[in-house]
Parts: sequence; C-alpha cells; structure tokens
Amino acid sequence: MKGRRAGVLLGLHLLLMVYSLSSVLSKLSGRYSWPEPGLFLCGFGVLGLLGVYALGWQQVIKRMPLTAAFANKAVTVVWGLVWGVLLFDEAVTPGKLAGCALVMAGVALFAAEE
Repeated sequence: MKGRRAGVLLGLHLLLMVYSLSSVLSKLSGRYSWPEPGLFLCGFGVLGLLGVYALGWQQVIKRMPLTAAFANKAVTVVWGLVWGVLLFDEAVTPGKLAGCALVMAGVALFAAEE
C-alpha cells in the first residue's frame, strides 16, 4: 500500500511539473507579437500541457484525497523558481528561497497530518 501511495505521489509531482511548464510557455509567448508563428506555438503548447494536466489530475484524484492532492499543488511555486533560473536567467534571492521554503514547510506539515 505504501509503494502504491508513493507512486501516486510521484506521478502527481511529475504532473505538477508539466503543469508548471504551461507558465513557461505563457511567459515565452510574450516575446512574440500578433501574428507571429511563435505566439501560436506557445499558445497551442499551453493548451496541450493543460490538457495533459487535466486528464492526469482526474486520475490522481481517483487515487488520493482531493485535499492532499490540492495541497501538493503548491510545489508549482518551487518549479516556477527552478524554471526561472534555468530558462530565464532569473536571480534566486533570499526572499524567493524563504517563500519556497515556507510553501514546502506547509505542504510537509499538511502531509504529516494525513
């Protein structure tokens, strides 16, 4: 049973990583103006990623409580920080790290209650 739960949790976090990539494409779309092909590629990419996320989310909530799944959604803040550093050369500031740590502490606290 523990192995199954760990698998569902891993799947959820991979799904949330995919979800966070839709924000990356949204940010990239700002580099294009109407009607450049890059704008359409980013837009369709966002729709595709959100479609994958929607289907995956339905599968996740069949296998774990909605409250637990939704609490884990907060890790997208961490993914946002990671993508900002890796893809957009954004700086990691102490405030950003503290914010991510606070979010992760909240998720861990909620998970301990489960």
